[in-house]
Amino acid sequence: MLVIAVVAVVGAGAFAVMASNRVKGSASETASAYFAAWREADATEMARLVYRPPGDFVVRHRALSDELHVESIELVPGRLNSTGEESAEVPFAGVRHLSEFGAWPFDSVLRLAVRDRSWKVLWAPETLHPLLKDGGTLELAEIDASAAELVTAEGDKIPNDSYADAYLNPLKPEFEQAVHGWALVAKAPGQPNRQLMTRRPEANVERTTLSRPVQAAAARALDGVEDSTIIVIRPSTGEIIGLADRLKDNYSAVRDVFPPGSVFKTITAAALLKSGLDPAAQVGCPGTYQIPFHGLYENDGEVDRGVVTFTDAFAHSCNTTFIEQATTRLTGADLRETADEWGFGRPIATGIGGTCGTVPETTDLDLLAADVIGQGEVVATPLCMAALAAAVESGTWRSPRLLSKEQVRRIDGVPHGDVVMDGTVVAALRDMMTAVVDHGTASDSGLPEGVAGKTGTAEVEGETSHAWFLGYRDDLAFCVFIRNGGSGRAAAVPVAARFLKGL
Repeated sequence: MLVIAVVAVVGAGAFAVMASNRVKGSASETASAYFAAWREADATEMARLVYRPPGDFVVRHRALSDELHVESIELVPGRLNSTGEESAEVPFAGVRHLSEFGAWPFDSVLRLAVRDRSWKVLWAPETLHPLLKDGGTLELAEIDASAAELVTAEGDKIPNDSYADAYLNPLKPEFEQAVHGWALVAKAPGQPNRQLMTRRPEANVERTTLSRPVQAAAARALDGVEDSTIIVIRPSTGEIIGLADRLKDNYSAVRDVFPPGSVFKTITAAALLKSGLDPAAQVGCPGTYQIPFHGLYENDGEVDRGVVTFTDAFAHSCNTTFIEQATTRLTGADLRETADEWGFGRPIATGIGGTCGTVPETTDLDLLAADVIGQGEVVATPLCMAALAAAVESGTWRSPRLLSKEQVRRIDGVPHGDVVMDGTVVAALRDMMTAVVDHGTASDSGLPEGVAGKTGTAEVEGETSHAWFLGYRDDLAFCVFIRNGGSGRAAAVPVAARFLKGL
């Protein structure tokens, strides 16, 4: 009995030693439990399965999910591989679903070992993601929204070197959206940051009224011509389909006014026609003309054309004819009223601002004489003169615009409505402007068939004259202005010819 008792005690002691050395659980069970807790975002349970987890283990897991805007995670363990008697590893594939980017896959390895007679996870930052190794970080960074993109009426990019940037660039903030994009950035000590994924916001694309071929032709017509501009309008709609501006010293073709010279005779002619002067009427075009008891005025070069029709006086830009007829038939109020009818008295809402000009009312005959030929106190913008040409072509004055009607109202306010012009006056002006190109100051200058227009040379005290040419062809009206460029025929008309031939 004693022997049996001793054997029993020895057997019980051996069992106790074996039990005390037995490893709890298995690598497979620990890995499965860890992945299950990770899928449930239960970082506390994950930490329980880790051997000596860092103090910020839970915080680090949650912070990464919060930083990257993780919505969910998928984990697919591979086959458990034994790496020793008491160590193993499980390669696994993961997919984090990020709210900004969608699915973002990664691969990593879960390492395990026996510690304190239990299978534990040997955790390291790269367990979360390989890029977190050696102090690496993952961050989500905001990307500023792209600037609004302004395109042509056809939806194409604005042509390069279009000379329209001075108007389009300041307009872009009107269409910028309060949005931003995202970049997933990996950072590692001593290495440049890497953008792993980006999601940029789509630029807000806004169509202008600019026509790509018209804008390109307008810009190329100005190449090599300093201090110049050309504005092109579609008469049937008032849309600005070309706007190339090379004016220097921050001058603007839509906002700054200049003496218009003889292109203003289009307005004076309209006033004289309204007063009853017939286009076929015989009028004098002497080399000089003196208003009784007032100033002496002359034609360019004091050219004396004798007696001509009013149409031909317009075609040859006879200063003396216009001064004599205007000072005997019109008052300063008549001239101002007609100018107002043709755009000077109306607000212009283009989407980029703009004005027409001013024609002060005067009772001084000498000042009136200067005004009727576009000198004196009369000033106008190239935009206004282009709108004038468009009104002659279509018979209706329309407020020019660079954007849709809705955007123009939002940015510049409600534009003036369309105004139908006097049909008899319009028909006469068309014939007179045709005569300018046919046998007048713009004849034999390389303009294509079908063009009608008016040249202008505006004197500037102490400086070279400004060169002007306004005109139209079919449903296209334009104004060329060259600041201190010389005569309209010599400087402005060739630009218009290049433009029209470039279409």
